[in-house]
Amino acid sequence: MSSGVQHIRLRRPVPKPAEPKPARHTGILQDQLRRAQRRPWIPSFSLAIRLLMLIRITGAMYSNIDDCDEVFNFWEPLHFLSRGYGFQTWEVSPQFSIRSWAYIVLHLLPTRIASTFLGADNKRPAFFAVRMFLSALCVLAEARFYRTVAEKINERVGRYLFFMLLVSAGMWNASAAFLPSSFAMYMNMFAFSYALDRPSAGNPRRTLLATLSFATGAIVGWPFALALAIPFVIEELFIFGADLVSPEVYNSWIFKRWKRIFTAGLAAAFIFIPVVGIDSVAYGKLTVVPWNIVRYNIFGGADRGPDLYGISSWNYYFLNLVLNFNVLVPLSLLALPALAVTYFVDRKRLGFVKPAANESSPFTILAIRLLPFYLWLGILTLQAHKEERFMFPAYPLLCFNAAVTLYLVRGWSEVIFIKVTKSPYRASQSMMFARFTLSVIAATSTLSFFRIMALWNYYHAPMTVVWALETKELPRLLNSTGLLPTYSNIPVDEQPRIDLSPVKHFDLKLCVGKEWHRFPGNYLVPDGVAVEFIKSEFDGLLPGHFMNGPAHAGSPKWWLRPGTRIIPDGQNDLNKEELSHYVPVETCDYLIDLDFPLHPVASSLEPRYVVDDKTWERVFCKPFIDAKHSRLLTRAFWIPGEAWQRNNEFGDYCLLRNKALVDKKEADVKSRVAQGDI
Repeated sequence: MSSGVQHIRLRRPVPKPAEPKPARHTGILQDQLRRAQRRPWIPSFSLAIRLLMLIRITGAMYSNIDDCDEVFNFWEPLHFLSRGYGFQTWEVSPQFSIRSWAYIVLHLLPTRIASTFLGADNKRPAFFAVRMFLSALCVLAEARFYRTVAEKINERVGRYLFFMLLVSAGMWNASAAFLPSSFAMYMNMFAFSYALDRPSAGNPRRTLLATLSFATGAIVGWPFALALAIPFVIEELFIFGADLVSPEVYNSWIFKRWKRIFTAGLAAAFIFIPVVGIDSVAYGKLTVVPWNIVRYNIFGGADRGPDLYGISSWNYYFLNLVLNFNVLVPLSLLALPALAVTYFVDRKRLGFVKPAANESSPFTILAIRLLPFYLWLGILTLQAHKEERFMFPAYPLLCFNAAVTLYLVRGWSEVIFIKVTKSPYRASQSMMFARFTLSVIAATSTLSFFRIMALWNYYHAPMTVVWALETKELPRLLNSTGLLPTYSNIPVDEQPRIDLSPVKHFDLKLCVGKEWHRFPGNYLVPDGVAVEFIKSEFDGLLPGHFMNGPAHAGSPKWWLRPGTRIIPDGQNDLNKEELSHYVPVETCDYLIDLDFPLHPVASSLEPRYVVDDKTWERVFCKPFIDAKHSRLLTRAFWIPGEAWQRNNEFGDYCLLRNKALVDKKEADVKSRVAQGDI
């Protein structure tokens, strides 16, 4: 009979089975000291994302636009799609069509989002929204690439790579650049995050995803970047990798490998469909932009091609890379020699056992991983026409090579220390190896910081000057004519943003002469201000203006601008000057110009407008370094203090107002406001 008493029985907690920890020494490069101790610290994927995002978003907000090609071939066409006007180069004329509208259309979404939430009349947020979008894509690629290196190569190599990517001035410049070479850089990082795995019969995913990533970077971005995939293709076709292949099955094995890479290439070819489709709609004819780029640059003939736009000496890229990556450059170039030395003095570092005839040596595998940077540097160095942006696709590979070299040199140090002390235990307790690698990372971080600060302090004036036009001069005009609303009863921090739309009543014209190549684009110039070029000593071809065609110009209704199909007058692929692209300087209300007062240079086509105070009034001026008359080291790096800066000379980068013309327009608008016409 039940007593009516209830009993509670507490069950002991059942311990959960411990999750197996990932094996530590599975990468190509294997630590020899502290093998049984705690794993080296490396950032998790999420932490890497957060740290990289912090730096990249800062770069998106504060980095310069260093290349006029970025402005006139990409920012201006995007501005035309989103705002209906902008500059057009010959490259985006249907007659030549060597720039992809498919690539440009990819960047419309950030501008739409910015316009939706921050107002369609304010273009500046759209500019920075695009940059942030590019930075976020770069962050994902960097974090994926870094984690793969940590898992497939070595955790310490991954850690070195992460900090090299994080702090380098080169990645600061390239990450937010609206350029196909930057897009190719993102895609190459995704591609190598798959390609760093060893090929094997059981891993077709590696082949497919790496091929798709390489192809996307080449087809959507820059076709020449496909050269970086050559070592990957060779490895896929001929290197055993993780496979053990006996002689009797070799023919079958190599057939399967060739079939797999061919199938992956065929799948990647489908990327052409949307790209060719969008470009054909935009240009109004069947257009394969990647082929047009290759044809012009390689098969253009003696009187055409990139050499028309300048040639540089053989050491251009070496000097440029040293500026952007400092001590990492010699480390990256020493990667293959360092691997050869490791073969003789520290071959256990690669878990080396002499490979049999049916397997691959780990030295061969790692050498193929290090080869792309050398290949890319060699190809570009052989070209007469050189530009900094051409190196962007290989920037992460430079850091990877440098990280591997740093790790291998650390390994030699451990070997030497053990031979001298005859004590592996003392070597495992020593901090000298960690301090050595830390000193290299600290050195490159410090030099990169001072380089970034030099770019900001010495070369940011063009973007600052157009900011002054929007925030100082145009509000002054509106205020003087009564078109600027007042909010005397509203706290300053609660006042709405100034509406600059009444500026259209002034019919203002902003002109650029010899500084055309530093103009940051129409996205940073408010609507209602027309930008024009005036004649200078430059005698090449400057861009013209996009033309807006009628809606029935043959383009689908969904296509944004029929004007992309119109062949403009005065464009050519021979860099011949077109005088119709200029306006008389007398018609300019505002002018952007640079003057070096300590070493003035003037001519009939480039007078010193800044000192002509009878015609022009300084609205805003910002220091801009006179590189020709400054010391090499002090202009390359910024360090606070008068002792350092006295070795530099500066000019005045100015926004100038045509006093008579602007005063006349100001009086006219004021009169129309008083009469109620505005």
